[in-house]
Amino acid sequence: MTPRDARKMESESNKVVPICSTNYRTTSKRHPPLERTMSITRDGSMDYRGTPADKRTTGRFKANAFIIGIEIGERLAFYGISANLVTYLTHVLHEGTEKSATNVNNWMGTTFLAPLLGAFLADAFWGRFWTILIFGVVYFVGLVTLTLSVTVDTFKPPSCTHTSFAGIQQCPPATAGQVGFFYFALYLMSLGGGCMKPCIAAFGADQFDEEDIRENEMKKSFFNWWVFGISLGALVSATVLVYVQSYISWGWGFGTPTVLMGIYLVLYIVGLKFYRHNRPTGSPFTQIGQVIVAAVRNFRLRVPADPALLNEVVDKERLQAGTRLIPHSNTMRFLDKAAVLPNISEGSTIGIDDHSPWKLATVTEVEEVKLVLRLLPIWVAALIFQTPSAQISTFYTRQGNTLNVDLGSNFKIPAASLQSIIPLTIVCLIPIYDRIFVPIARHFTGNVRGISMLQRIGIGIIISLLSMVCAATTEIYRVKVARENGLLDEPFQTLPLTVFILLPQYILLGAAEVFTSIGALEFFYDQAPDSMRSLGTAIFLSTIGIGNFLSSMLLSSVVKVTSLCGQSWIVDNLNRCRLDYFYWLLAGLMAANLCFFFALARWYQYKQVTSL
Repeated sequence: MTPRDARKMESESNKVVPICSTNYRTTSKRHPPLERTMSITRDGSMDYRGTPADKRTTGRFKANAFIIGIEIGERLAFYGISANLVTYLTHVLHEGTEKSATNVNNWMGTTFLAPLLGAFLADAFWGRFWTILIFGVVYFVGLVTLTLSVTVDTFKPPSCTHTSFAGIQQCPPATAGQVGFFYFALYLMSLGGGCMKPCIAAFGADQFDEEDIRENEMKKSFFNWWVFGISLGALVSATVLVYVQSYISWGWGFGTPTVLMGIYLVLYIVGLKFYRHNRPTGSPFTQIGQVIVAAVRNFRLRVPADPALLNEVVDKERLQAGTRLIPHSNTMRFLDKAAVLPNISEGSTIGIDDHSPWKLATVTEVEEVKLVLRLLPIWVAALIFQTPSAQISTFYTRQGNTLNVDLGSNFKIPAASLQSIIPLTIVCLIPIYDRIFVPIARHFTGNVRGISMLQRIGIGIIISLLSMVCAATTEIYRVKVARENGLLDEPFQTLPLTVFILLPQYILLGAAEVFTSIGALEFFYDQAPDSMRSLGTAIFLSTIGIGNFLSSMLLSSVVKVTSLCGQSWIVDNLNRCRLDYFYWLLAGLMAANLCFFFALARWYQYKQVTSL
């Protein structure tokens, strides 16, 4: 190599690649000035110019003001539409009870499975900032399209114009084109919002340096206050937006959150200079595949008794990115074969670095795969917890539509607005949990979080089980009132019963969210490998999606089985439904799941890390 070539290579290595570029593969070699050394983050995060992030000007809650802003915008739109979606499907598109509930569950399921795609793109290629921005635009376009579908007469069916002599509404059906356009917009919104979700939460948590004692303490409370903020957005959606949809127009009800989302999207871009960025490290699925393939290839090799003899080579790129080492664990020992060093003959010029990652992995890489695999049983247990939550925007709302919503003075509250009780409960309980419960519990347990993350999830599952018992009991009473007043066959007549009898089941679900949902979100983010935290958040969100699909499948199965045995539990006339049986079935599943979760929690081994 000539001196000129050497100088050229050195010049190329010193180039700084801005975060606003999608090429993250070149890392900065430029050392920060001495006066900035003490203020630079130690977790390897970068600012938007591609230089080490300065704690004084980036990150923490200053950056999260913009990140939480776009999350509030996303949740305003999402909850503003999902809260009253079953009402739109039944009253405007004229779908039946089972079909509308199934369609809502399927849409919710898709929305919360899309995070797996968003997390993959963020961790492997684009980074969290760009993934949020790209799919934020997709989400906004979906919202605009959805607003058009409920506003323009061509895209929606005519209103019901008259009633038959039996008191049953006669409504023109929606055309295939109208239904198709509406669901296209709905699922475009689902794609954009779903892919954003795991990245926003993970990007917000990235704004705290875990290697800094003070910022690490802030991060312990981050998810509590994160959910507090987005619950405020959900509260506005379930009150103001639902009221606008029900008593003013669907166009204003859908158009308002669309405009707000556009504003928050612009503000998100404005906050670019305050963000800390972690570079994508490649496909997490590729790394998992490499470790498994290497373990299979090395199945004949013997794992040494001393873990120190296993391969643990930290390449410079991972060292600069702030990746932490994970010590060897004694679980899933077969995977350790992927890190068994081959015998290298004396005098050989082949070094460890010359081996393919499909043949040899490091201990940390093996342990990262173990972390993902250890999350899967907890993920399975979390699926059943989400099935009660799937009833909020379907049967809970349908129940409320049969009850008295008059508050006097000609003011009525939409039945869907009762969903505001859940975020209201969350907003009230989170400060109590974070400022009162955690310090008291910490005094007895010695745990920084007060109780462990799995203990928090378990308490939430118990509360959720109680909410299903409460819902079943309330439904028995509602049907009893309908029977006593001769209204069993009058589904459009309001029962002489206040809608507030549904409050306890909503409050209990809100309390369950404070424990299980926030605990699970923190658990899957914290226990995921450092390079796969978007994926960890997506794994949690996928439980909501699959939980909705499970609810849809369970509902279809119940309808088929009970129809064969006599009268179906679920019919269009809600007064003739046996929703109480359905709720008892869910309570039974929750009880069985609780036993399963307790067994898993006793077995689970938390992640251990070593800072570099």
